[in-house]
Amino acid sequence: MLTQKKQKASFGKAPESGGDAPEYLDKVVFINRCAKVVKGGRRFSFSALVVSGDQKGSIGVGLGKAKEVPSAINKGTEKARKNIRKFSLKGTTIPHEVVGVADGGHVLLRPANQGTGIIAGGGVRAVLEAVGIKDILSKSLGSNNPAAMVNATLDALSQLRTAEEIARLRQS
Repeated sequence: MLTQKKQKASFGKAPESGGDAPEYLDKVVFINRCAKVVKGGRRFSFSALVVSGDQKGSIGVGLGKAKEVPSAINKGTEKARKNIRKFSLKGTTIPHEVVGVADGGHVLLRPANQGTGIIAGGGVRAVLEAVGIKDILSKSLGSNNPAAMVNATLDALSQLRTAEEIARLRQS
């Protein structure tokens, strides 16, 4: 259930005079339908897990809930753009191997040679594409719950450090 669309980040603000607002890649990772049983039958509501990134090292994740699917996706996209964080990358891959853990989800990420592509599935692939990584190997070691996988991937990306950052930390 992956969909994608590129949009300009506008949210009612005028673009800065220096140029256009950054362009984000939005991916819907998972849509969940929830049913509430009432006197007249069932009432359905939806939640959408959305990943939004600029493909230059920044990404955010949002969960939107609503009575209709499109409005749940819009809410998730807005929340994702409010929670954008920057991560350390090394060209088209990551600087070193790392394992991320969130809830029951465990994700192993390994750097790959140029031209390898993204070897990942589901929510992990959506996060890696939105953050701008082109060559990487991944392995899901725990739960396959989409929210746990996405959060474990973000945890793994937050542990990344470039060689320059490590050298700077050791000197101080």
